[in-house]
Amino acid sequence: MGDTRLSFKDLRAFLDHLEVQGDLARITREVDPVQDVTIIQHRVLEAGGPALLFENVKGSPYRMVTNLFGTPARVRSLFGKDPAEIGEQVASLSEQLMPPSGQALWKSRKLIWSCLQARMKTVKSGPILENVFTPPQLEKIPCLTCWPLDGGPFFTLPLVHTVDPVSGQGNMGIYRLQRYDNSSTGMHWQIEKGGGFHFAKACELEQPLPVSVFIGGPPALTIAAIAPLPEGIDERLLAALIMGKPLDVISRKDTNHRIPASAEFVLEGSVSPNDTQREGPFGDHLGHYSHSADFPVFRVNRMLARKDAIYPATVVGKPPQEDYYIGEALQWLTLPLLKMIKPGIKDLWAYPETGFHPLAVMSVRERYRHEGLKHAFSVLGEGQLSLTKVLIVVDDDVDVHDFERVGDAIYDHFDPSEDLFLMSPMAQDTLDFTGTAINEGSRMIISATRKSSSPLRKEPPPSLSDVGNLHKDIREIKTLSKAVLVVQVSKGADLKSVREALFRHSAACKYLFHVLVSEDVPMNDRRLILWGWFTRFDPMNDIYPASSEQNGNRLNLHAPISIDATWKEGYRRPVAFDPEHQRHVDKEWDSYGIRLP
Repeated sequence: MGDTRLSFKDLRAFLDHLEVQGDLARITREVDPVQDVTIIQHRVLEAGGPALLFENVKGSPYRMVTNLFGTPARVRSLFGKDPAEIGEQVASLSEQLMPPSGQALWKSRKLIWSCLQARMKTVKSGPILENVFTPPQLEKIPCLTCWPLDGGPFFTLPLVHTVDPVSGQGNMGIYRLQRYDNSSTGMHWQIEKGGGFHFAKACELEQPLPVSVFIGGPPALTIAAIAPLPEGIDERLLAALIMGKPLDVISRKDTNHRIPASAEFVLEGSVSPNDTQREGPFGDHLGHYSHSADFPVFRVNRMLARKDAIYPATVVGKPPQEDYYIGEALQWLTLPLLKMIKPGIKDLWAYPETGFHPLAVMSVRERYRHEGLKHAFSVLGEGQLSLTKVLIVVDDDVDVHDFERVGDAIYDHFDPSEDLFLMSPMAQDTLDFTGTAINEGSRMIISATRKSSSPLRKEPPPSLSDVGNLHKDIREIKTLSKAVLVVQVSKGADLKSVREALFRHSAACKYLFHVLVSEDVPMNDRRLILWGWFTRFDPMNDIYPASSEQNGNRLNLHAPISIDATWKEGYRRPVAFDPEHQRHVDKEWDSYGIRLP
């Protein structure tokens, strides 16, 4: 497992590797971190272009690198092999060693050795101690202001490390930090985040929580910080496993934390009970500006920096962005472990097109009717998977990664009168803006497993030909599968009238779901159709069946079912570039010297 793996001890080793591969662009022209970097990175990522090293950032003495994870190939290079292969090997280790024997131990010796390297190694010093700034100088770091309506500059790739004040277990996660001044930032702890749990315990104890923020270091640290590991497992151990070697750390007396010896920056300080400040808005990975709200303040006491430190940053927004490719790789890595724990699950995929939490599809091996629901409720009780808004359950022969195939399975096997489950109120992803309040919303389970050897519907729905005569407010119609008709409507459309027209139409009424989306959703891009659909509706409030009837304590729904996924007043605004900054980047583009494929 560790024999063929590339191992990058720090950010600079990874940049050297990318430069040798011709996959790094050095930009010597001065670039403004206020919006211009966002526009540049979007263009480069969309074209599958290189990582970007900005060597002259306006207002900062430090260099900045972005788009590190902007292609699947760059993400895979951090693992040294297919992430799924690593996951399969780790999951199989327990099977190979049950029962333990000399033969089994010998056969698994390479894998065992690699797993033994998944640890932290304490060293006395490292490059991170080359510069110590007390008081800190946060305003010299080239934090990005990504979007026009952002509340200010943000650290977008901070690895936030905390320790449980009761158990002593460590946690590392990426939580955006809005920079307020030279010595303080916001601490955007979302619901279901380990650092937030640690802070809640510190508040109960009425004491500050020490915080160390790592910036840069081995790229595997960033990958690990995003991974949805079970609560109580230190993500730094996963980073060492990905690297195939121990992670060098330095013990710090003031925080009692162990920091990466080769990080580019480390911010040391604390958050305290009842110390909050307004944070946001911020254009996040759901492609909209997330809520502005009061969050804890991170008071920074000290800033450590390597000599000639390089600041890593990322940009999020409408998919695909860098988190799209990281999330894909992490799902392949962790799926074998999930299948080992829950053998009835064949596959599970959270769709990066939707921002992950809004949609997941699970395939199961059903031995008896409704067994898939058992697995569905089990998954919805697991860590960050518990924030899944829509979960679709299909049989084990359905490719969960292909939404068209998933939709066809829904058409063949889904009975809306008994296979649709709505749950409200439920805890919801902090970034989801469709619920009645922050951190609140509803859930939907669609069960589309076989009920018999024959599908429920034998003929596919007819195609739609004369869209223009359907309704004056319908702009365009797209078929996503046999089950799903996506309908783009005009701004200010009479949605009730549109729904009724579709219900009456002889062809449209044969589709199980009519999904109404707004004008800004491009109908020629399937990824953005899924984005526009699943980020903009609340299951409990935005579903309209053609008819329904009360059956005991259950409401039976009848198809077609209309889903209002249009942008609504009160929703967060979608992100968009500032035209003036776009014109500036257009004018300066050739001077950046970026070669695109």
